Amino acid sequence: MPLDLSPIDLLRWYLDSGVDEAIGEEPVDRFAASAKPAAPALVPPPSAASQRSLGGGADTVPAEARPAVVRHDGATAAHLAGGCQDLAQLRQALENFDGLALKRTAISTVFADGNPEAGIMCIGEAPGQEEDRQGRPFVGRSGKLLDRMLGSIGLDREAAYITNVVPWRPVDNRKPTAEEIATCLPFVIRHVELVDPKVLILFGGAAASALLARHEGINRLRGQWFEFSSPGLPRPVPAMATFHPAYLLRTPAAKREAWRDLLAVRKRLDMDS
Repeated sequence: MPLDLSPIDLLRWYLDSGVDEAIGEEPVDRFAASAKPAAPALVPPPSAASQRSLGGGADTVPAEARPAVVRHDGATAAHLAGGCQDLAQLRQALENFDGLALKRTAISTVFADGNPEAGIMCIGEAPGQEEDRQGRPFVGRSGKLLDRMLGSIGLDREAAYITNVVPWRPVDNRKPTAEEIATCLPFVIRHVELVDPKVLILFGGAAASALLARHEGINRLRGQWFEFSSPGLPRPVPAMATFHPAYLLRTPAAKREAWRDLLAVRKRLDMDS
């Protein structure tokens, strides 16, 4: 690396070299860290973690494979989430959780909106600027489109329950990282267990990949029925993945496919009623 560059030229050199993301707020001496003995990994207890079983014969993902995120007092996200017996406790656990730096840059912990007794649970990615300001999910432009999408199959916010995988807004509305999603995953799994919906609608690739433990993109996952299973649920929950409303605002041509997905949800609801 050149040593006589100005800060601007040095930044440009990093960009030209392919370095386009800051991993941490402070530099880390990797050589010093590698010389220290590795600390034993903390694993969430099986009773607090959830397992997801996929449709189509896919394997169940063991709870032990999920990362355990440590708070300053040693509690893990899975431990905290697993100890919640109702939605009020889960909301309080998220409010108290300090294992994610993302929370410190957000205004609100955006928990949920709608009716938890409705039977339809919608899960998106993360709050945007307006959601962070109001403390409610899907209230910006994408939220207005979501309301129209739900209305097209006879639903509204009193007939659905809405939340996100990540309850804190990422800076500049960027996509949450895989680590941030993994940190929040025990909370959203417990959220599903406590609501015990009849049907899950997963909006966008981040929500679909996290809850279904699939690596395919949303174009491959959408339009199919999967099963979300967890020890805290009495039976598997049918799950439909579809495009996120924010994506549909950018790509109106995809609304046709999203409409088909919603029609499939409506048909499933009518069959089960």
